[in-house]
Amino acid sequence: MSAEYWNFSTDVIHEWARQRKDRPALYIVEPDGRRRQISFGVLGSVINQTVHYFRDHGIRPGDRVLVMLGKNPAFWPVMVALLQMGAVPMPATTQLTDRDIHFRLSRAESQAAILLPEIATRLSPDVKSLLNVRIAVGSVPDFDLYDPWHLTTPTHLWSHPTRVDDPALLYFTSGTTGHPKMVLHTHDYPRAHHITASYWLGLTADDLHWNLSDTGWAKAAWSSLFGPWMVGATVLVDPLVGRFRPEDLVSILSREPVTSLCAPPTAYRMLVQLDLKPGQFPALRSLAAAGEPLNPEIIAAMERMTGLTVRDGYGQTETVLLIGNPPGAPVKPGSMGRPAPPFTMAVLDDDGQPVVGREGDIALLVSPERPPGLFETYLGDPDEVAKRRRGPWYLTGDRAIQDDEGYFWFVGRADDVIISAGYRIGPFEVESALIEHPAVVEAAAVASPDPVRGAVVKAFVVLRPDVTPSDALVAELQEHVKKTTAPYKYPRRIEFVHELPKTVSGKIRRVELREREWAAPPS
Repeated sequence: MSAEYWNFSTDVIHEWARQRKDRPALYIVEPDGRRRQISFGVLGSVINQTVHYFRDHGIRPGDRVLVMLGKNPAFWPVMVALLQMGAVPMPATTQLTDRDIHFRLSRAESQAAILLPEIATRLSPDVKSLLNVRIAVGSVPDFDLYDPWHLTTPTHLWSHPTRVDDPALLYFTSGTTGHPKMVLHTHDYPRAHHITASYWLGLTADDLHWNLSDTGWAKAAWSSLFGPWMVGATVLVDPLVGRFRPEDLVSILSREPVTSLCAPPTAYRMLVQLDLKPGQFPALRSLAAAGEPLNPEIIAAMERMTGLTVRDGYGQTETVLLIGNPPGAPVKPGSMGRPAPPFTMAVLDDDGQPVVGREGDIALLVSPERPPGLFETYLGDPDEVAKRRRGPWYLTGDRAIQDDEGYFWFVGRADDVIISAGYRIGPFEVESALIEHPAVVEAAAVASPDPVRGAVVKAFVVLRPDVTPSDALVAELQEHVKKTTAPYKYPRRIEFVHELPKTVSGKIRRVELREREWAAPPS
């Protein structure tokens, strides 16, 4: 087949199924502690059966399919099967509310969803009416049951030929001025994660890699799916759900032969609070972090406790790994590292010129040659795409300083997106939820410093004149936001104010509120 055709399933997974059919692709730790391994050979057959199952149930090439499966092991064959048949999966976190789901289905013009049973059960009739294809990984009325490990459909290969520039994947990412944007990736994107796996994570086919991210986030594509499997590594599937407990992480690392771990800095901040002993994780050889800035103090503490250096990496939903600290290279604690080959990265001044030693916009050179793994577009939002270009450069939306040795030092976001414990939270969604409460007139959400999460959501709220501020009202507003949008977005801190700072044209100056927060001692 011509080189312009490429598919992650047929060109990677099925190749591993032929070459290394007995090598484990998935290492599943069950909630009761039992272990189960799925080989590449078995996975290839299950993916083929899943393709036939999806075709029988009405999914077609080009269909956009909402996938909300959390850490259920079905996520992996579902994603690869959809790619194999030319459909476009839309992974999403299981924390989304009915309203969030309705927005995504409507915005993406999607009529198909593959869900956990607990999500399928709580969908409103309004949301279900949008779906022509309803599939759940458990028994739910009005949904077709999908169990990847007990399918009776054929095992022979059926695939839809895909070009590298065909649509492959759709992610929703939070913005500052409106609803989440739709980030469209092509089939070039999975292939480009060879850079993520090889340059940054340093994975080989002999590794057992564990990434803590929920499968609804793009970080899972980096480190739980495309990256590890591009090099034939084994992916650990953990049973951890709900609130993160560092003791659970320690338990799994102590029991299982994990060689490589990728976790958000929040997890490492919590880990160093425990009494870790050298040699406690005998198989572990590599630690990586991404999602938010990594504190130098945490790097030093982890080195003291484990003898391993946590290596930071940088990218975004729109890209693969762009900047990182590869294994064996000198690490400057607090730096994101240096550009990964083959990317040309720079810090630009306001005139679009690369600068060294001065703060500016992080930029990726995208012309005359398009770099691998860069998103295709923001669907339905060409103006936003144009905003990200400055001459031949793509602006990531973050600010940094590049030193004279090529290391990048993160300064902050150029926009107002809040990054808390690795979650990206758009202030618009938080503010919209608050304003729906009858006591609220106006609201502005910003990042507020937190020693554990890096930052948390803080809301500045203007109340109606006849409403009295109180601790009870704070709790009521927090619960209101949890019920209105995904719970992780709720403001952990609320301050009542008489008015919000605004520009002459009436726009809220979140930057002023944010600067006030970061200039003051953490509350």
